[in-house]
Amino acid sequence: MESQSFTGDANEDLYMLSTPDYFIDTGSYCEKSSVRKFAAYVLPPIYWSVFFLGLFGNGLIVIVYLTYKRLKTMTDTYLINLAIADILFLMTLPFWAISASHEWIFYTIPCKIVNSMYTITVYSGMLLLACISVDRYIAIVQATKAQRYRTRSIILSKLVSLSVWIFAVVLSLPEILFSTVKEGLSFKFCTMSYPIEVSKTLKVIVIALKVTMAFCMPLLVMIFSYALIIPTLIHARSFQKHKALKVIFAILSVFVLSQLPYNSILIVRVLDAANTTVSDCATSQNIDIAYKITQSIAFIHCCLNPFIYVFVGVKFRSDLFKFFSKFSCISESKSSARLKPNIRAKLPSEILETKMGTLSL
Repeated sequence: MESQSFTGDANEDLYMLSTPDYFIDTGSYCEKSSVRKFAAYVLPPIYWSVFFLGLFGNGLIVIVYLTYKRLKTMTDTYLINLAIADILFLMTLPFWAISASHEWIFYTIPCKIVNSMYTITVYSGMLLLACISVDRYIAIVQATKAQRYRTRSIILSKLVSLSVWIFAVVLSLPEILFSTVKEGLSFKFCTMSYPIEVSKTLKVIVIALKVTMAFCMPLLVMIFSYALIIPTLIHARSFQKHKALKVIFAILSVFVLSQLPYNSILIVRVLDAANTTVSDCATSQNIDIAYKITQSIAFIHCCLNPFIYVFVGVKFRSDLFKFFSKFSCISESKSSARLKPNIRAKLPSEILETKMGTLSL
């Protein structure tokens, strides 16, 4: 199809479950069937894979915490809240998969719930990652003060977690208010429909908040916190410091690699919405495809959270082994015997692992 000039729809959904065609002032339109065909073939397998893998990993975290653990540290509180946020986010993926394969076959209320739950869990999840990094800084760099206020810290972590959820709900008010179902030429889609008189401004604010609060701010907090933690670990005498450093680099690398491409596309959309940039139809199609691909990559982060934050912990692995032993022929005594050598090997660095949080569960 020959490229033709058009202006993007100001009411385009930031988290669009279907890709609508764009009408041009002249009466012609930018046809997006190729983008929808791409999404129908590529996205559902990704969404369903992320759904089952993420549900398995985060579900194990919640089960093991409830079965064997109490919330003993601030990081414990943040991690259980992070797992819950990831699970709630995963609950939206079946809707995305079905919509990508066909169209939005549900009603307006499910559209509002899916869009708002998505944004609430994205905001809360990213902010909780920032909270975890700050807590690790306090526990490692400010270890003396952290031990002194250990009892109060549990209460504080619960208040912080509650504040994060409330803040995430407030940031998601546009999705709660303006999500609706629209009908295209031959299909229905769940989208954001802003009031015409403020559509451009609201769209810029919504996307800018998403980039700032769900990526830039958490990333800066994580970099700052871990940059202060690394010198302390380097000067530590424990032989486990190298493992702790690897965990830190894994956390930052996974976060950047999974979230940077997606947020880069969002920044392009912010600039386009702010300047009402006129682009050709082919460019718009490419941006839509890039948006869907990078968004899918960003989704994978919730599957990796259990592995980089929890499953590397010696204590958590011990509890996990006990949990699975209940459903096998392995007796409790045998499972304990198998774990003893590993636990004894870690004892010299137990304090460091406790401070690291991700190595202490």
